[in-house]
Amino acid sequence: MNVVTYYRVSTASQGRSGLGLDAQRDAVGKFCQSRGCDVLAEFTEVESGKRNDRPELAKAMHHAKVTGSTLVIAKLDRLSRNAAFLLQLQESGAKFVAADMPEACNLTVGILALVAQQEREAISARTKAALAAAKARGQRLGNPNGAAALHRAGRGNVAAVGALKEAADSHAANLRPVVEDLKARGLSSLPAMAKALNEMQMKTPRGGRWHPSSVRNLLARLGA
Repeated sequence: MNVVTYYRVSTASQGRSGLGLDAQRDAVGKFCQSRGCDVLAEFTEVESGKRNDRPELAKAMHHAKVTGSTLVIAKLDRLSRNAAFLLQLQESGAKFVAADMPEACNLTVGILALVAQQEREAISARTKAALAAAKARGQRLGNPNGAAALHRAGRGNVAAVGALKEAADSHAANLRPVVEDLKARGLSSLPAMAKALNEMQMKTPRGGRWHPSSVRNLLARLGA
């Protein structure tokens, strides 16, 4: 099987140093070896997954299309976490496969993308509704110390506390792929992970910078 490989890192520093690429190349390499693939071309992008205007991905897709090859990536989120973008990619007729789920067909990938996005939107809607209900009852929101402080103080209604916890859980879930990528790069200590998250401009649930203690809390929420 002829393939075109595509790798993406989120920051320029990762692109220059190769951090993050090694794990992707290893996953794709193992997949290609197991399937007897012939790699015709390789493309690497330094860009955020939130953006869809990625020239290297466009080149990779075009190269795969004109050669009748399959685009191979390490993980589905290396393409995008945006369902609309993934569905547009499918409609373009481009063949692609993720090394972490090689048996998934285009329909499966589309369903997974839609479910993931719907869940994010549902969590956001539930959080906003709970906060609005708490505010309507006169509950003062925005405690800088979060839900834990409300529990310790013995005040704060269930909806407000639940909304804060749900928002934190949702934020942690969105960062799970980032944490997995850091671990794959060998960054396992709390200080090293905090430094990497800050360099990638990832925000804490309160929009601040990461510290070892906040990374510990993140890992606890993820059960990692």
